[in-house]
Amino acid sequence: MKEEISKVLSMMQEGKIDSDKASELIDALKEKQTVHSTQAVQVLGKPHYPKKLSSTSSSYLDKTLKIRVTSLKNDNVNINLPIKLIKAVLSVGHNIASNIPQAAQYVKDIDIDLLIDAIENELDGQIIDVRSAEETVSVVIE
Repeated sequence: MKEEISKVLSMMQEGKIDSDKASELIDALKEKQTVHSTQAVQVLGKPHYPKKLSSTSSSYLDKTLKIRVTSLKNDNVNINLPIKLIKAVLSVGHNIASNIPQAAQYVKDIDIDLLIDAIENELDGQIIDVRSAEETVSVVIE
């Protein structure tokens, strides 16, 4: 399921779908996973409760979101953010920024639920890779 969610997020990044459609697709994938788990339980005839989809393993929370911007003019940026920090601050920060008039315009189109879904489904690897004649931008979770 992680691979399918990664594909949905890639489609959103490439502009093929908007964040609302991406969120719908991810919800549909989760429902499909729940249905498969329930059917497996019925076939086996044993009481079993599927793993909660929103739980995030501690090994994943120990990973880091790395943002790298490299420029021909040597205006380079290296940012390392622990996934634990991102998950803890994401909702709170968005709510605070939404209530500040100067910042609201910048965060109004950010789908925080989609980002949280990506974290909860343990999206891993390269998320963004943009290359131009003068700059390279890379976002990776490792």
